Amino acid sequence: MPASEVRVIPVRGIGRVARGDDLVETISRALSRGGVALEDGDIVVVTQKVVSKSEGRLVRLEEVSPTRRARSIAVELKKDPRLVELVLRESKRVVRKGQGVLITETLHGFVCANSGIDMSNVEEGHALLLPVDPDLSARRLRRRLEKATGRRLAVVVTDTFGRPWRTGQTDVAIGCSGIAPTVDLSGRKDPYGHVLRVTQPALVDEVAAASELVMGKLSMVPVSVVRGVSYARSEAGVRSLVLEGRLDLFR
Repeated sequence: MPASEVRVIPVRGIGRVARGDDLVETISRALSRGGVALEDGDIVVVTQKVVSKSEGRLVRLEEVSPTRRARSIAVELKKDPRLVELVLRESKRVVRKGQGVLITETLHGFVCANSGIDMSNVEEGHALLLPVDPDLSARRLRRRLEKATGRRLAVVVTDTFGRPWRTGQTDVAIGCSGIAPTVDLSGRKDPYGHVLRVTQPALVDEVAAASELVMGKLSMVPVSVVRGVSYARSEAGVRSLVLEGRLDLFR
């Protein structure tokens, strides 16, 4: 479980990231300039935007040819048909649409707006797709950071999602490595002696949300270090958090 004291350290000076940039070198330089030395157990949190940009997931909209279906949905929702086309390509299915909103189930299994495609904080006329495999992206970053520092680390890749029944957004984990995504408290007793049956905090989502407090949306801080959280080592990845259809009461 998390320790009583947790620190979230912003890593400033990352700068703009482009296709092919070495994120590990970029992060390492920023850590050095900021006087932050990684310690065993640290969780390096990286936003999806810089991961996707480095992996070449930035798409020029003028190169996208919308299908008839995309054009039809675009008219209905008053959206750019090229964006709708990308949303459909990156999804398994459309979950809901209406009021200008397109909710899809992504190829990863995430249910979110626009298949997680973003047009903020990117060049005009472009759209940024999610990484093809965020867990793999996290694993590659962790292994190289551990090799570079000699420290035992975890990596969490985050993105901003809306939530059903609530206004506003929060950051969640879309990929992780070196950390168990959840903490299973089933079978333990609470302070009143009640046995917990299904209590399973999503630790990586909690880490993601805490990190957003120092990274923000406009401050150009896409990396942070979370220190003081106790966690189990695992390569289960965020995909293990996605409920099977038969267990999801809301699909």
